[in-house]
Amino acid sequence: MSAYHQDPFLLDARGVIHVGASFGQERELYQSLGLPVVWVEPIPEVFAQLRQNIATFHRQIAVQALLTDRDGVEYTFHISNNEGMSSSILELDLHRDIWPDVDYTHEIQLISKTLPALLIENAVDPAAYDALVMDTQGSELLILQGATPVLHHFRYIKTEAPDFESYRGCCLVSDLAQFLDGHGFDEHARHKFAERKQGGSYYDVVFARRAQL
Repeated sequence: MSAYHQDPFLLDARGVIHVGASFGQERELYQSLGLPVVWVEPIPEVFAQLRQNIATFHRQIAVQALLTDRDGVEYTFHISNNEGMSSSILELDLHRDIWPDVDYTHEIQLISKTLPALLIENAVDPAAYDALVMDTQGSELLILQGATPVLHHFRYIKTEAPDFESYRGCCLVSDLAQFLDGHGFDEHARHKFAERKQGGSYYDVVFARRAQL
């Protein structure tokens, strides 16, 4: 949802795993920086367009998957009316206060994977990717919990997150900060891109491994 702005940490990155790929809007930026990319997108129709969009970007691959903290669990995935960009495993809550025109149109059933399982299945070496970017509409903490075995490979983690309950039961910036603190990451940068009149904001937050600060 947020307008992408070039993050300085990407200049220091070796490769990016981008979860919640959408249509690969950042593909040209990543290519300009010479970064290999693994895109992860769960919605079949969006994934098909993503594959077309990156077809000429030879250091970028796309994998269709729903990432959470568990492998092999069936989820109801809600598809949104804004080209799928607000789609989530969670129900909309105060999200409507900022984007009143966004709603769900239908649901699909998806089977979850963890990030380590996805990397193994697709023969991706996690050591080649030291930046994780997530935009998964409230499930980012679940993804990180499932990714615990490979978190040590990342130097930077960028995630979109609110400080209010945008989706029912969604993770907040504070939840992500607490979890990542326990895995050696500190908040490195924060950019607010949306604000709720009744209180609360949406942010792009970058966490950096402490050894790099």
